Amino acid sequence: MALKLFTIRRKTTNTSGGKNLLHKKQSRGDVTFAIVILGLSIWGILMVYSGSVLVAIKDEQVPYYFAAKQALWVILGLISAFVVYTIDYHIIAKFAKLMLGISLIFMVIVLFFNANDAFKRWISLGGFNFQPVELTKFTFFLYISTWLAKVKDSPKINNTWLAFKHHFKRDLLPFLLLLGGVCLLIIAQPDMDTALLLGVTSFIVYFISGNDFIHLMGSISTGLVLIIIGFFTTLAANYRMSRISNFIQFWQTGNIPNRFGSGYQLMQIIVAVASGGLFGVGFGESRQKFYYLGDTAFTDTMFAIIAEEFGVAGAIVVVALFFFILLRGFKIAREAPDKLGSLIVISMVIWITLQAFLHIATNVGLIPINGNTLPFLSYGGSSTLMSLTAMGLVMNVSRSALKQQNIR
Repeated sequence: MALKLFTIRRKTTNTSGGKNLLHKKQSRGDVTFAIVILGLSIWGILMVYSGSVLVAIKDEQVPYYFAAKQALWVILGLISAFVVYTIDYHIIAKFAKLMLGISLIFMVIVLFFNANDAFKRWISLGGFNFQPVELTKFTFFLYISTWLAKVKDSPKINNTWLAFKHHFKRDLLPFLLLLGGVCLLIIAQPDMDTALLLGVTSFIVYFISGNDFIHLMGSISTGLVLIIIGFFTTLAANYRMSRISNFIQFWQTGNIPNRFGSGYQLMQIIVAVASGGLFGVGFGESRQKFYYLGDTAFTDTMFAIIAEEFGVAGAIVVVALFFFILLRGFKIAREAPDKLGSLIVISMVIWITLQAFLHIATNVGLIPINGNTLPFLSYGGSSTLMSLTAMGLVMNVSRSALKQQNIR
């Protein structure tokens, strides 16, 4: 898809010193975008503290134990974001294949390290549990953005079927094989929620990357394949079917079935959101974190706790901030110097915002229960580190776009 570039015009003084100062500020990238990300991260530290106090005490730790760890990961994430911000993204893209290869090696290792466990998602590194799938999200989206930026438009072939066969062999099949292989490794952990996130985000990026009818047909084919795979993978696990069944009955009858079994978490989420009212019960005053939501109160059900403590007003603020990230991200993509920069921004921003909206939708009963955390706000070392790194890369492209405009 062609991405139109446009120039940002701002008032400047007639003095060369004033112009240089303005150009220097512009070349830093989208400062407002960075402030929103930083603000969410700080708010996340506070919410992790609120949601984890009881769990920390139960584990015989100081009340701020998890909040302190989250603060550390935010700091490390900001450092990582600054590093990728300062290096030309074209240079980073050259190492995309190597980084993806390393992350896939970790994805295989985690299966062997936890061969006897039901969930094979973490590699223990002393006091930190490393989650390879978070690294894989970042490296996979970076790689497909790099690859799709190099893919040329389909040649002029009068026969539509022959043109599609050419596109299928050259572009679509390699894309599907790579996506399918990575998703299989994720599903083996098992982590269907992340596989869904990866598949949908990849489909959107693939769709946006082309600008002809044949590419559109390929995109539709990709979507159908992902739907079929998702359908049969869901049927393969009883707990997924149970979640979907509870969700359907909830919407049909207004009642949550099996409230002390498979429907327990959904019931506690609805109670938390409903208890918040317009302005919430106050920071730290959540009742649902008292063993009702347990250790998910600062991870998978973070939005429900925010809605309980800050009410509808706080929930609207969170949703609005992620909408801002999405819309601002697309603005940065339109202004990117080249197709590579545009696809990098689109992939990173869609990943973060789609994950956020899946989390939010789960926490208000709009979709079945899933395990997606809320970026920047939920507790998690690997996810916080990689999410902030991804936003550093977005700022990198933004800075490059402004630099190019200043040269003009």
